[in-house]
Formats: sequence, C-alpha cells, structure tokens
Amino acid sequence: MQPLHLSFLAGVALLAAACDAPRAEAPKPVLPPVAPGELRGPEAFAAIHDDDARAASIFLEASKVLLHPRCVNCHPHDGVPRQGDRGERHDPPVERGARDRGVAAMECTSCHQDRNLELARVPGAPGWHLAPAEMAWLGRSPAAICAQIKDPARNGDKTLSQIAEHAAHDELVAWGWAPGHGRTTPPGSQAAFGALIDAWVKAGAACPPEEARP
Repeated sequence: MQPLHLSFLAGVALLAAACDAPRAEAPKPVLPPVAPGELRGPEAFAAIHDDDARAASIFLEASKVLLHPRCVNCHPHDGVPRQGDRGERHDPPVERGARDRGVAAMECTSCHQDRNLELARVPGAPGWHLAPAEMAWLGRSPAAICAQIKDPARNGDKTLSQIAEHAAHDELVAWGWAPGHGRTTPPGSQAAFGALIDAWVKAGAACPPEEARP
C-alpha cells in the first residue's frame, strides 16, 4: 500500500476516534464564596447568561432553606410532623388530621400558639399547621421539590408570583428564622430567601438536574 493511502487511512481513523470521543462538558460557572450561615444573593448568578441554567442555580441556592429541618419538618410524607435537626417524629404522637391541623382534641393549636412559648419551649407562629399532603417533600431532591413547587396541583393552586410572595412574606415561613429555644435556623433570612425565589421565577423557573445538591 502506498504511503499516501496509509496517511489517508490514518487521518480517517483519527477523525473517527475524535467523533466517538465524549464531548467535554462546558465548565460550570464559579460562584462567589458565601459565608457560613448566609445565602448568595441573585446578583451572584449574573455571570450565568443562559436563563435556564441561571434559574436552576438560583433554585439550588434557595433549596438550602427548603431542605433545612425548620422547613422539612413541616412537610412530611406520612402525615407526622418532625422535630429537631434529626427529623425525629413528633412527641407526643400526633397526626395531620383532615385539615392539616391535627385531630380532634389534639389539634396543633392545643399546644402551638401564635408565638414561641419560651418557658415551655414550644414553638409557635400565626396559622401553625402542617403542610398539605401534596406539598410533602421530606426526603426529596431539590429537583423534585422544584417540580412540586411549580405544579398548581401540588402547591395549593398558586401561581409562581404567589409562590414568590409566600416565600418572602408568609408568617409561618418567617418563623424558620426565629424558631426560639436555641433551635438552628436556615441560612440567610426570609428576605434573602424571598429574593432568590423571586429571581428564580423571573429567570424562567427552570429546575436543577435530579442529581444536583446545594
């Protein structure tokens, strides 16, 4: 075989190998560092120019709050609220009940008032209740929670703008940052969390991939 033919075949082989090789993933944008106990603000994601990628990254940051025990403990999948930072089942034993406020003679407000009772170490806030069953996200990924929050059938029939309003101003959400009796709090503040949810909505409300974690 002539050298010219050999060179041609070698070139074809190299080209085929290059086509079969997996494509390198685009480098992920480097986000600015964030102090412990804080949240990145929406401006930290400005370098992500693709709307979907930016929205997904913003939601992942907000999920640091959604996955915190102060939030997850009230969103159980089995109708039993959780307590503490390890998600222990409520003691004394209680159940969701038909209206998400406990059962007869054991309603949430039998113990939980509209404010924390420091001497009794009982937490409280206006409208204290368990999240409806369709809003349960204990044990779910940020991606699953994101899809759930966007679905009117599973978010209390809310629009995305109403979700942002709820995150920023709801009094029960606010309790998470003032839980009383030395309880840990989610990172940031309600205002910071609300700003992230609002920015996520305005960027198109795309969800992160299933494997993504904050």
